[in-house]
Amino acid sequence: MNILLVSPQTPDTFWSFSHIMRLIRKKAAFPPLGLLTVSAMLPRDWHFRLVDLNVDPLDDTDITWADAVFVSAMIVHESSARQIINRSNAHGKPVVAGGPLFTTGADRFPEVACCVLGEAEDIMPALVADLAAGQLKNRYQAHARPDVSKTPIPRWDLIDVRKYATLSVQFSRGCPFDCEFCDITAVYGRLPRVKTPPQMVAELNAIRATGWNGTIFVVDDNFIGNRARTKGLLRAIVEWRSLNRTRIDFITEASMNLVDDPELLELMVRAGFKSVFVGIESPDEVSLEECGKVQNTKRDLTAVVRSIHNAGIQVLGGFIVGFDTDRSDIFERQRKFIEEAGVVIAMVGLLTALPGTRLFTRLTNEGRMIGQSTGNNLDASINFATVLDRSTITDGYRRLIKDLYTPRNYYRRILTFLREYRPAGPRTRLRFSDVRIFFRSAWLLGVEKPGRWEYCKFVLRSLIFHRRAFTEAIDLAIRGHHFRTVSANL
Repeated sequence: MNILLVSPQTPDTFWSFSHIMRLIRKKAAFPPLGLLTVSAMLPRDWHFRLVDLNVDPLDDTDITWADAVFVSAMIVHESSARQIINRSNAHGKPVVAGGPLFTTGADRFPEVACCVLGEAEDIMPALVADLAAGQLKNRYQAHARPDVSKTPIPRWDLIDVRKYATLSVQFSRGCPFDCEFCDITAVYGRLPRVKTPPQMVAELNAIRATGWNGTIFVVDDNFIGNRARTKGLLRAIVEWRSLNRTRIDFITEASMNLVDDPELLELMVRAGFKSVFVGIESPDEVSLEECGKVQNTKRDLTAVVRSIHNAGIQVLGGFIVGFDTDRSDIFERQRKFIEEAGVVIAMVGLLTALPGTRLFTRLTNEGRMIGQSTGNNLDASINFATVLDRSTITDGYRRLIKDLYTPRNYYRRILTFLREYRPAGPRTRLRFSDVRIFFRSAWLLGVEKPGRWEYCKFVLRSLIFHRRAFTEAIDLAIRGHHFRTVSANL
């Protein structure tokens, strides 16, 4: 069969990094790992085309070639996904749709021929048989958590990896914590399921075989959900690095209890992890207790961030405003914490009630739900009746974001981070492409754009006081251009 896999267009969001792609000569930040993995579950003698709308346009000839169109989408992709579905239907091609958008909202897509609800591994044999027989069912529901140690290696041959800034792998699914606002446990459960170290090494070798030698994002929602198994993987990666002498480094997401295990933190550094996204959420202890963020309570959060920086890993922070217990001073408290802790990349979002979460259930029972989540925290929308005045929240949120990403505040925050950061672990040599990017960014930030004087002062201070981390400093400065651009549109 001819299978067309289409990844929807990602809108202009905090994590899209769309405004710096031309600067670094890439098309998109991340590849469609879900579709690459699903394609590996399909018969090898079938024929595949993968179109990532963040990289290439979707032509009618691609659709007419296909016997079926596979679409995987998150909530934020709804608009683009609907366009793909409509175009496919217009050509009489059945659509097989999966991912969080359809798992939690299939009833809103009656026009879709087939929705896959949940994880695909155990569903795929029946779906393949029915598709081949021309008897596709409207729903395929996962009734168990699949064994990810049997998940195949993604089909990297279906894309041009050179068009992406970062490639991706997945080690585990699930998280032991149950934060009220988070849908991870609803989708993947609280018992983390992990791949084996040899399996992960095989995935890394498959990526290296493409010629990739850059950054890999371990996309787990909590990389350290099973700390013992994570340590086993990290030891395997350390050995893999020494055998291959690779320049590949890693980023991931983890919970704040990372700092409770010095051995784990050290292994991450040795394995080449350079940054970690941590859901800090709020400096307000009461708000953390409200949302069940128990792993963050009874801690000096600033000290936690600094200890990770001291170890040689940068903290990317997730923050939320709009909890029931938030007071009108929460915006200033968030700003102060972010500045003092040196969290350069601070993703601040408005609280939203996602389908399947305990928050969604509670607010529904309280009669407070007033709409659906867009999945985009930069549209300043709230889908429930708030305790704090709604305009106070949205206006305060906009001011906070804009203030955090002014050139002066942003560059000052990088310098705060650099004062605590201790570069450690494997070091990569400077590449010629890095030099080109530096000069292009210097022209953009130091000549063309507002804040040029702040940029020049920042570069000079970084060279004088933080020469060992100068590459990291410039990388953060470049990312700041994207954050300023998207925040200006709030």
